[in-house]
Amino acid sequence: MYLYCLGRSCPDLSCEAVLTPGEWKAVHKVVHRRRELPAVPPTLNEMIRMIASLGGYVLRSATHPGTQTLWTGLQRMYCIAIAWDAFGPES
Repeated sequence: MYLYCLGRSCPDLSCEAVLTPGEWKAVHKVVHRRRELPAVPPTLNEMIRMIASLGGYVLRSATHPGTQTLWTGLQRMYCIAIAWDAFGPES
């Protein structure tokens, strides 16, 4: 719920204020297949949408993800981040 509220009130905040580098990089790589990682971390709003897409949210510019899709996406993000930290390019 905190991440949901923070994303609405501070959407342009860097995602590294809340997520570790391993978490946001792993999610970015999974959601945007075959894309290089950005030099600058994405905004919190962008990351919340990416995380929610792992939970079933359909990316649309006019809507915001809800708490249920964000929660499901966060659960998947943690599993992906553990694998990224253990086996990823920075391990």
